[in-house]
Formats: sequence, C-alpha cells, structure tokens
Amino acid sequence: MSPSNPALAGTAKPAHLRTNTLVAVLAFAGITDALTQALVFPIVPRLPQYLNAPASDTAWTVTVILLCGAVSTPVMGRLGDMYGKRRMLLVNMGLLVAGSVICALSDSLTPMIIGRALQGLANGIIPLGVSILREETPVVRLPMATAVMLGSLGVGAAVGLPTAALIADKVDWHLLFWIGGALAAVATLFVVRYVPESKVRTGGRVDITGTVGLATGLACLLLAVSKGEDWGWGDGTTLTLFAGAAIVLPLWGWFELRTPHPMVDLRTAARPQVLFTNLAAVAIGFTLLAMQLVLPQVLQLPKATGYGLGTSLVVTGLVLAPQGLMLMAATPLSARVTRTKGPKFTLMLGSTVIGLGYLLSMVMMSEVWQLIVASCVVSVGTGLAYAALPTLIMGAVPLSETAAATSLNTLMRAIGNTVASAVAGMVIAHMTIGFHGVELPSENGLRAVLAIGVAAAAASLAIAALIPRSWAASATPTPRSVVETAVGGPSPDGA
Repeated sequence: MSPSNPALAGTAKPAHLRTNTLVAVLAFAGITDALTQALVFPIVPRLPQYLNAPASDTAWTVTVILLCGAVSTPVMGRLGDMYGKRRMLLVNMGLLVAGSVICALSDSLTPMIIGRALQGLANGIIPLGVSILREETPVVRLPMATAVMLGSLGVGAAVGLPTAALIADKVDWHLLFWIGGALAAVATLFVVRYVPESKVRTGGRVDITGTVGLATGLACLLLAVSKGEDWGWGDGTTLTLFAGAAIVLPLWGWFELRTPHPMVDLRTAARPQVLFTNLAAVAIGFTLLAMQLVLPQVLQLPKATGYGLGTSLVVTGLVLAPQGLMLMAATPLSARVTRTKGPKFTLMLGSTVIGLGYLLSMVMMSEVWQLIVASCVVSVGTGLAYAALPTLIMGAVPLSETAAATSLNTLMRAIGNTVASAVAGMVIAHMTIGFHGVELPSENGLRAVLAIGVAAAAASLAIAALIPRSWAASATPTPRSVVETAVGGPSPDGA
C-alpha cells in the first residue's frame, strides 16, 4: 500500500541508498559536462587545419563557450529556483547533447562555434546539481555530497584530456564529440529516472530586463578581457567593450535593487558570508589558470630551450590526468575537514595548499615527475577550496535561493579564470626568447605566471579569513531529513 502523503513517496528505499544514487547520478552529469568541455583543448592547435579557418577565428571555439557559460550560469540558477532545479538541469543536459552533436557533424567554423555555444549554455549543470543535493541530502552528508559533485570537474578533465589527445592522434577528431554527446545522453536518462523535482520553488516572473542587462554587461567585460591581448589593449574595440561594461553593469545593479523579482538578488549577495565567499571564488578561479597554462608549455616546449621537456601531445595529456584524479581524491578530506572545522577553515586550508603547490612548482620544473608532484599538490588544494565554496554559500542563503546563489559563485570563479588568462597572456607575451626565429615563452616568464598563482592563493587566504564564522546550513534540516525523521527512517548520523 503506497503512502497517502506524497512527501513520503519512495521512502521504502533505504535513505542512504537513495542519497548515494542521487549523488552518483549528479556527479556523473558533472563529469560528462567537464569531459565535454575538456575534449576540445588538445585539438585547439589543429582546428585551423580541421575547419579550414585561420587560428584567430578558430580561437572563438574556446572564447564562445566562456562567454555563453558566464551569461547562462546565473540565469539557469535563478530559473531553477523559480521553476524547478531538475527541470533546468534537464534543459542544460539537452543543450549539452545538442551542442555535442552539432560539433560532431561540423566540418567548418560556423557550426562548430554554434555547437560550442550550446555546450557553454549548459554550464549550469554543476551549480544546479549542488542545489539539488542541498534540498535532497541529509545535512550531515551534505559536505561529502557537495565535495563529490565538485570533484566531478576533476574526473572529467582527467579522463577528457588524455582521451582527446589519443583520439586526435589516432582517430577522426569528430569521434571526440560523438563520445561526449553519447555520455551526455546517458546522463540525461539517469537524471530523468533518479533525480526528483524540487519541492521548494520561489515562483515569480522572469526578470527579462535584468537578464538582458547582465548578459550584455558580462559579454562586454569578458570579451574585452579575453580578446584584449589579441586585439590590443588600446584598440578601439577593446576600449569600447570596457566602456560598455562600465556603463551597463552599474545600471543593471541599480535596476536589480529596485525590481521585486531580480535575476540576481544583490542584497543577498552583499551579505558578508556571501560577498567574501564570492570574492574568494574570484581568487581561486585566478589560481587555476597558472598550472593549466604553464604545465603544458613546459612539457611541450623543445628540450633545446634548456627548460622544455619536449613531450608529445598524448604524453602531455597523461601527465595532466593525475591533477583531476587528485582533485577528486581530495573530496573525502574536504568533507571531513568541513564537518569538524567548518567550510571557512577548509577554504583557508585549500588556499594555503594551492600556494604551497605553486611555490613547489617554481623549483620543480626540470623533470616530468616533478611537474606531476607539484601539480597534484595544487589539485589537492583546489579540491579542498572548490568543495568549501558552495558549502559556505548554502550556509548563508535560504533554501529557495540556493541555485541562484551557487550559480553566481560559479560565475565568480569563471571571471577569475578569465582575468587570469589575460594577465598570464600579457606576462608571457612580454617575457619571451627567440628560438630558431620563433618567439617562445621564457623560463622566467613561466615562473612569473606561477608566482601570480602564489599571489592569488594568498589573496584567497586573506579574503577567506574575513568570512564570518557561521554555518547556518548545519542547523537547518533539509526536507529529506525531515521526512526521514517523520517516518522513523535512518537518522542523519546513520545515513
């Protein structure tokens, strides 16, 4: 006989199994998203040949995913709070499948950019997954569930980079996107089957003006930052885009503070725990690019330079893989530290480990194993920090605003990563050596980028120290834990 109360439906399955299944499905969706994003990076240098287009144009396959992801992430989060997180997660999964198929069918630049844009619009999968976990997971298990969800980013990159490099060398490059599309389709079916719809929704109307304003302002800012080095920082287009962002974003903020149903609740974002966590996210995003940029350069630069290791594309992918695996391996440690010391301490610890990893990498660049060790230390710190960020956010916002708030935090990381790319590009462009008539990054230039990573980690540590010592989430039962208590199911401690 089925329960008469709909809230108790499905409780026949043990709570811990229900939670484990949900975490596994959402983590698989996150892995698929990260893998799809990573598949293209090893073939970027070959895209001009594949698509019969100049390198300056094929670079848009990377830029467009950044722009679309930055714009869509906060919008998808807000819509998830309004209309259902599972529903918007399925929309994101559908966009990921469609984008992958279009890329797989592409032999020219335009459809490839369209496909990559659709993949970028699906960038809300991780924050939506985290917000679903908050609603459906017992409080005591939330740190581990969140850490696993964020760790899926590392697994996707760890699998995607070497796989893409191997396929690009041995098989038709279109297979990369067919694999990504197939995995995304399977993940979509799992979401349909195992992920419940949100019980908490804010309702309200879509803030069209706020959405357009945010999209316009972010597009101007991120496009200027990401393309400024190519176009020239004094170029008219670059300056116009910066001016547009400087005008549009303040006007957007003024409007959002006066609308009853804003796309981004700036009053919530101004709370000290949310504000400082978002600023720390910018710094963490800034740290990530240093290793992502320097490690492949050192590995692939010719040995004759004196500091390059001259490895192949496939070897480079295999060397990069342990970073993602270590990020995932750090999740149990992150959950344990968060449960005993709180997410603020976890974020500070992660920032410290990242900084130590970059200091280590500055003196360990002469052998492949040294780069692996240093990068793994950075990845452990990243895993700690990544898992702490959404936990801090969830402890400071109501359940009904979880998706919007965690999505905004994800956007802050993306902004930090974009700015870091521009800064690192400028440093490397001005610190080069001549090598057989070709300008290559100098050893000092690469070390300077690593030093910037140390500085960003120190900034994250300093900002994290300002976060108030409170974690409201630990005192707020989720709907799932309330239901389990009502039916006499496992307590959170025994889940």
